[in-house]
Amino acid sequence: MSNQQLFRLGLIVNPLAGVGGSVALKGSDGADTAAQALALGAEPKAQQRTLTALEVFKALPMEVLTYPGEMGEQVAREAGFNPTVLGQITTGATTAEDTEKAAIALFEAGVDLILFAGGDGTARNICHALPEQFPVLGIPAGVKIHSGVYAVTPKAAGEVVAMLVRGELVTLMNQEVRDIDEAQFREGRVRAKYYGELQVPQEHRYMQHVKEGGKEVEELVVADIAADVVERLEPGVRYVMGSGTTVKAVMDELGLENTLLGVDVIEDGALVKQDCTASDLLQLTAGVDAKVVITLIGGQGHILGRGNQQLSPALIRQVGKENLIVIATKSKLKALEGRSLIVDSGDPELDRELAGLIPVTTGYHDSVLYRVAEI
Repeated sequence: MSNQQLFRLGLIVNPLAGVGGSVALKGSDGADTAAQALALGAEPKAQQRTLTALEVFKALPMEVLTYPGEMGEQVAREAGFNPTVLGQITTGATTAEDTEKAAIALFEAGVDLILFAGGDGTARNICHALPEQFPVLGIPAGVKIHSGVYAVTPKAAGEVVAMLVRGELVTLMNQEVRDIDEAQFREGRVRAKYYGELQVPQEHRYMQHVKEGGKEVEELVVADIAADVVERLEPGVRYVMGSGTTVKAVMDELGLENTLLGVDVIEDGALVKQDCTASDLLQLTAGVDAKVVITLIGGQGHILGRGNQQLSPALIRQVGKENLIVIATKSKLKALEGRSLIVDSGDPELDRELAGLIPVTTGYHDSVLYRVAEI
C-alpha cells in the first residue's frame, strides 16, 4: 500500500463494456461494433454495474482517483465520492487507448488498487498498461469474461475492496488474462488466447475462476441429459434454448441447427428463430407458455449473466423462475468444489429471487438440488 494514510483507489470504467450482449453481437470490442449495438437499441450497463460495486464500500474512508466523465468520474460522484480526476477524454468516443492511459496515470499517481469495469478486452488493456505485480480487480461488465481477474458479480467486487480498505488479510494471486477473437466468436468458434497475468486480491466466495473449456469427454452423460430434456418437452410450449455445448446436445437430439454461442427458440420440435436478441425473446415469449433451458459455465458456475445477456431480467420475470430448466453434468458441478451457482442478471432484486436450491438435470431421469447464491 502507498504511504498515504487513506486507502487510495483507482477507478476505471469502460463505458461501452457489454453493450453488444443484449443485441446478440457477442462482444463490444471496436468502435464499429459498439456503434452497431447502440444503433440496435442496446443500453450501456457498465455505469450501473460500477455503481453497484461502489455502493458496498462508499461509507468507508478512502481517496478515489479516476478518469473524467463516463470513465469513472460520473459514477464516483453518483456514489457520493469527491474523486480526484486525472487526464482527458473525448466524451462519447472513448477508446481502448483511453483505458490504457487511465491505467498508467492511476499507477503513476500511486493508487493502492485499480478497480475497473469491463470485459476481457478491458482486462487486456489493463494488462498491457500495468506491471504484472500491480494489484487490480475487475467489475464484470462485458459480454465475454474468460479472464480470472474479475469478481463473480459487481457486488462481490465491492465486498473485496471493502475487505482491503478495512485492512483485512486478503491474499494476492496472479490470475490469467484471456480474450477471444470476436469475429470467430460470432461464427460459433471459441478461440481464447493468453495475454498475460495480473495480480488480483483473492477471496474464495467472490472471485471468478478462469473459464474452463470442456476437458473431459462426457458424450454419454450429455446425451443422457439431452434425452431427458427432449422427453419432457411439452407440446405448444415455446422453449428458449441458451448457449453452450450441453444445450447444443439437446438441439442435436432434436436434429435442429443450433447457435452455439447464441440463443435460439423452438416449439413443437421446430425452430422458431435462431440467434435471438433480448428484444426478440421478449416478443417471442409474450402471452405464450414458455420455458428457458440453460447450463452453467464450467469452472465458474454462472447460469445467467455470462455470455447469455440476451436472457434479460425482463425475460426471466416474464417466463417465471419455475420455468427455468438448468442442465449440467455432475462433473461440472463437482468441479465447483462446493461453490454455489451464480446469477448476475444485472437486476439485484431478481438475483435475490433466484437464490436458493434449484433442481439441476444431471442425466436421464436424474437430477440434483444445487444452491444458487445471492452474491
